[in-house]
Amino acid sequence: MTFFNGLKALALSAALFSSTAFAGEIVINSDHSDPAPKKAMEELIADFQKAHPDIKVKWNNFDHEGYKAAIRNFLTADAPDVAAWYAGNRMEPFVKAGLFADVSDVWTANGLNDQLKSAASSMTIDGKKWGVPYTYYQWGIYYRKDIFEKQGITPPKTWAELLAACEKLKAAGITPFTIGTKALWPTGGWFDYLNLRVNGYEFHMDLTSGKVPYTDPRVKAVFAKWAELVKPGYFVANHAAIDWQDAVPQMVQGKAAMYLMGNFAVATMKSGGLKEEQIGFLQFPQITPNLPVAEEAPTDTFHIPAKAKNKEDAKKFLAYVASPAAQSKMNATLGQLPVNNKAEKPQDVFLKQGFEMLSGAYALAQFYDRDANAEMAKAGMEGFQEFMVKPDKADAILERLEKIRQRVHK
Repeated sequence: MTFFNGLKALALSAALFSSTAFAGEIVINSDHSDPAPKKAMEELIADFQKAHPDIKVKWNNFDHEGYKAAIRNFLTADAPDVAAWYAGNRMEPFVKAGLFADVSDVWTANGLNDQLKSAASSMTIDGKKWGVPYTYYQWGIYYRKDIFEKQGITPPKTWAELLAACEKLKAAGITPFTIGTKALWPTGGWFDYLNLRVNGYEFHMDLTSGKVPYTDPRVKAVFAKWAELVKPGYFVANHAAIDWQDAVPQMVQGKAAMYLMGNFAVATMKSGGLKEEQIGFLQFPQITPNLPVAEEAPTDTFHIPAKAKNKEDAKKFLAYVASPAAQSKMNATLGQLPVNNKAEKPQDVFLKQGFEMLSGAYALAQFYDRDANAEMAKAGMEGFQEFMVKPDKADAILERLEKIRQRVHK
């Protein structure tokens, strides 16, 4: 079977996809249906087959929602040799169910414990590695450099410095932070970063996997810090009525100075009229001194199903996709960041900053709605949005979330 014949299979419905592999052939299932990911996968597969001419690749490409629904079924009934998925707690259920294979040997044989070290903890369960990461992107605070300079503000590195900057901006008639919470998920970025800086990565993982009550004093401490920004009015008004894109003009027009968001927002800022030299990027400030610095970096991964028929060649594919060269090329097409710290540094100024920040991170969180159970994540982000509108209801919100946690994780 040729690569191009494999592409014809994309037109088939998910129900008709076959995962039957032959010696010297691997079957890959993924959800790279958007234009850039699709192109990146086509290039990756073609390059892999050039490097391994004795291995043919059959690729089944699903749309995102169809893939989420199909993955548990095909991992159980008719497993491919490689499956695309996500790191952290999104990976854990498949590991615990015995549906992903241990690939620690791939990491050891290819020096990946060093090259992929920033993502190592999010790929590790019970001391073993269960896949390889190939792309991620940074979150952080994007700010108006020209406004900071005019107001005499140095980019803050600590919580006290951030509060001082907010106070100065507010006094000058500029809202410190823009945000749009209509779609809920931007609130997850705020909760995660505050939690990572107050309590650390391990606590974040325990909380999102349902092991910690939402009424725990450490969660209340996160909301107390958040209130230091909410109560003085440091976020734009009426944010619950707008989406994240609708919050960008506030920054473009100089009405707001900062935006905690993923790197994808830069393109929207530029298309809105900001010049690159007007935009700065800063790491979320320190809150608890000496706490290892984890970052928010949604990470996409490849895994070998436990029931894969050709694990030997599948491991060759994982080793290839983890390599510096493959990750450099793939992420140039994706417009994102290679996880491999030996990959070529991106030329884009913001991706370059993100590459350096994430390569040196203690650990990577996957974003609240990836790390938490889906039902819990929805309820949690509804609570976060409510808190940002009515901060005095924090205790009632956390008690409600705790009841949901007990039901979801019983």
